[in-house]
Amino acid sequence: MDTVGLELRSAREDAGVSIEEASKDLDIKIEYLLNIEEGKIGCFKDIFELKNYISSYAKYLGLDGDKLIDEFNEYLFEYTSKIPLKEIEVKAKKEKKEETKKVVSPYTRKPRKYSNIFYIAIYILIILLVILVVFWSVKQITIDNNITSQIGFVR
Repeated sequence: MDTVGLELRSAREDAGVSIEEASKDLDIKIEYLLNIEEGKIGCFKDIFELKNYISSYAKYLGLDGDKLIDEFNEYLFEYTSKIPLKEIEVKAKKEKKEETKKVVSPYTRKPRKYSNIFYIAIYILIILLVILVVFWSVKQITIDNNITSQIGFVR
């Protein structure tokens, strides 16, 4: 990136254009142009915007904008290819965790889901209650192991 910035600075100085004049003509902040000339790409949040600035600046100074963008792309590739894959994976996992840690209102919170063990325990409890009720009912209608067919009174 330093070579792109130096090439732009030397072209501007050879043309006798001040940084303020270039900023006014291109409608780009002076700080942006200075950062481009000094090779400070970390000051820009959007790489595509930076590429547009470089291209516009190069055309303004009468340079081949495509050639400078190609040089910038080569620099960017070399710069990003030096980042270890582990660092990229860690960063991706960290960003994914941050996405899941969203603050929610208690009114919009999703209901808590129970595990399968909870549902199985509930089903077993219901089945046991049904068996108990059936057993108790059968016990009530039998007297001395005889099934009663009518209601009898004891006197």
